[in-house]
Amino acid sequence: MKLLRHGNIGAEKPGLLDQNGAIRDLSEHIADFDAQALSPAGLARLAALDPASLPLVPSSVRLGAPIPRPGKFIGLGLYYADHAEEAGLPIPEQPIVFYKASSCISGPNDDILHPRGSDRLDYEVELAFVIGTGGRYIRREAAWDHIAGYTLVNDISERTFQMDRGGLWSKGKSFDTFGPTGPYLVTTDEISTPQNHPLQASVNGDLRQSGTTATMIFDIPSIIEHLSQYQTLEAGDLVCTGTPPGVGMGLKPPQYLVPGDTIELSSPGLGTQSMRVIKDPLA
Repeated sequence: MKLLRHGNIGAEKPGLLDQNGAIRDLSEHIADFDAQALSPAGLARLAALDPASLPLVPSSVRLGAPIPRPGKFIGLGLYYADHAEEAGLPIPEQPIVFYKASSCISGPNDDILHPRGSDRLDYEVELAFVIGTGGRYIRREAAWDHIAGYTLVNDISERTFQMDRGGLWSKGKSFDTFGPTGPYLVTTDEISTPQNHPLQASVNGDLRQSGTTATMIFDIPSIIEHLSQYQTLEAGDLVCTGTPPGVGMGLKPPQYLVPGDTIELSSPGLGTQSMRVIKDPLA
């Protein structure tokens, strides 16, 4: 299934994409994609519905992030070997974990704000997974069973805030609109090779990133095992798995985002994002 949320900001309703590419509303069956809906039993109930019986939604509707604000929005740094190489940094021996504020999540086609004082705004196309069954001390052999589905995330990063302001990376990762997510939450049965899945990002039509998840340093089960050693993972938690090479910081010379730029992300089965950078009206 391709699950989605549609409607104005703050008033999104749950839905799905039917086999003809039409949006169908699920709000008569669930209030939102909460822990119950994301559980194996909840997803099975949704899969048993006949999409043709669900109300049609106009194709022009805005799409929001496919899950409501998660309890945890987790990122992994330098997670692709070729990305670490372009950054000129050693391959980490343990996963580098950081957190993005859940308030930064936005829809897949919403504008990205260029913050006050920003001079190194960057993009990162990433495969992310959503936890469906929570737990702690999860063994890697059981990890796949804890995933509800996959989605596309643009891990927008302000490199000056991230690297030059001291403290945690979160400073450069958490501004409003720095987490475009979606358009869909795609259930695991539709993504057969998450460890060899293509990802692309372009800026103003120029292809910048084109790679696959095959160059991850640690695989997805290892991520879940590692994270769950230090915290309880809960249904709805969103985990980004790093980015392939080609980010603006890694280009020679570096090329950062400015107001007026358009970023497009795409990945087979996961869909596309298209975002415009605008100056923050409060800056």
